[in-house]
Amino acid sequence: MRIGLYPGTFDPVTNGHIDIIGRAVKLVDRLVIGVARNDDKGPLFTTDERVEMVREAVAGIDADIVVEPFDTLLMHFAEKLDAAVIVRGLRAVADFEYEFQMTAMNQRLNSQIETVFLMADPRHQAIASRLVKEIARLDGAIESFVSPQVAARVLAKVKDKA
Repeated sequence: MRIGLYPGTFDPVTNGHIDIIGRAVKLVDRLVIGVARNDDKGPLFTTDERVEMVREAVAGIDADIVVEPFDTLLMHFAEKLDAAVIVRGLRAVADFEYEFQMTAMNQRLNSQIETVFLMADPRHQAIASRLVKEIARLDGAIESFVSPQVAARVLAKVKDKA
């Protein structure tokens, strides 16, 4: 079984993430979505909330998808899963440099696990979780960037923090 790992913070999960997930499942037998526990980034949502949102978001995708939190080195998590592939999404040239460095380091840590890059659909290239949160904080409309369920959660969380 070819296992792929799509890691991220998903704070919150966006339509861009769902686009990448929908295409990644065509490349692997099972896709594990690894929700990183990264408190240093000051996430809006807890890890458990992000895992729940991702599970809800992928529920309608007809594929073998597992959503799991992780708080270890990405390559250690990938090895634990017996993943053959790490899936990464690219939106713009700015993403490339960071991803290029990460891939080089991951390759040094374990050369048996390949990294595959999927370009975001042009409709989703500008979407970033960070920007979705900023737009919501400033009372902008986020419904075209995230699912209705995620939009409601983001707006409620932003309202609570105000």
